[in-house]
Amino acid sequence: MAERPFKKVIIVGAGPSGLLLALLLSKALIPVVILEAAAQLDQQPRAAHYGTPAIPEFIRAGIIDQIRERGLILDTMHWRDPDTHNIIAGFDASKVLSDVNGQDLRTHCFVLQDLDQLMLDEATQKYGGEILWEHRVTSVGQDADKAWVEVEGKGRIEGDYVVGCDGANSIVRRSLFGDEFPGFTWDEQIIATNTYHDLEGRFGWSDANFIVHPEHFFMAARITKDGLYRITYGETPGLSKEEYQKRQPWKFETMLPGHPKPDEYKMISWSPYKMHQRCAPKFRVGRVLLAADAAHLCNPWGGLGITGGFVDVGGLVDCLVGIWEGKADDSILELYSEKRIEKWKTVINPISQENFRRVMDKDPKTRLQRDEFMQLLKKGETDKPFLKELLLGVMTVRYDFTQHYKDAGVAKEGKLGADGSY
Repeated sequence: MAERPFKKVIIVGAGPSGLLLALLLSKALIPVVILEAAAQLDQQPRAAHYGTPAIPEFIRAGIIDQIRERGLILDTMHWRDPDTHNIIAGFDASKVLSDVNGQDLRTHCFVLQDLDQLMLDEATQKYGGEILWEHRVTSVGQDADKAWVEVEGKGRIEGDYVVGCDGANSIVRRSLFGDEFPGFTWDEQIIATNTYHDLEGRFGWSDANFIVHPEHFFMAARITKDGLYRITYGETPGLSKEEYQKRQPWKFETMLPGHPKPDEYKMISWSPYKMHQRCAPKFRVGRVLLAADAAHLCNPWGGLGITGGFVDVGGLVDCLVGIWEGKADDSILELYSEKRIEKWKTVINPISQENFRRVMDKDPKTRLQRDEFMQLLKKGETDKPFLKELLLGVMTVRYDFTQHYKDAGVAKEGKLGADGSY
């Protein structure tokens, strides 16, 4: 067999993007090693909803059936009035996205720490990928022939490519650009909780709900089959963590339907955080690459952060597989950087910003009259083909890098195959 163009990919970070990258590359028989600073996978409650553009990556990774069996699929999503909680606009995806060229492209939900474990097991036990725990990368370097990372207390590890999947505070990105991470941080303070509260049974609420209000905006979306909800809400900026914790019962009683007291729900996690809209100057510098949160950030309303990260990974896999199989040279990695930045600027950044501004609107009563997207959703209530086209519009965040292979022939962008590929 002819010698391969490269021998090994180093992945920094065993988060969701790094694990999906390792799984897809290992499945393509490309040797990978994941370097993770921690001693185990992150067990903190995090994002759990993966939008339509991410589903093809789960399909080709071979894990979609387990996600569906162990997780759940979201059908209904609605924006609601803050006073009556009546529906302003929304949709039911069950009849328009459940069969797109033979595949179910509705939003899927599977608790992230469980998804991470699934991807790790598949990558290492089934396809021979390697993970090194307690390997804290401190810097990245490269020359014409190789790339490397310096690992705290363990020296240098070399490979052909280094991919930073090490999150918002990425050491790989900082090694390339220092503190340069263009964009902004939102002024608003957000609190994320995982809470058991029977919103569906008691109040008939949807799978995902967005309450529009300038002060008491929040999102409540199911994340497990047994009734756990991710309830994320806005708070007054500038208070201490202790003050936010003290205010939490009042916030829930004020904003949730039925004005529940603390003994009427069970909160299992609570965490304040700030939101960012940022994008690195480049996603490729020589043999060093960035993906997902290490490359770009957006607010979580609409799920474009983690979904966009998984789409990055799928594109990068196509580029590296193309090089590995001799169907592309490494200039395709420059195209990866260019196109993924373009998708952040034209899809992820503007849509995610509008998603957040929609929920914190100062006049919820007139939002429908001023919101083109909500008006399109209202039209989709009686026009299913139109709704399908509207909801599939977010698939433009994807890009088919295989059309640039040497033997690509006619471009295939936008056509979903039965195996989840394009």
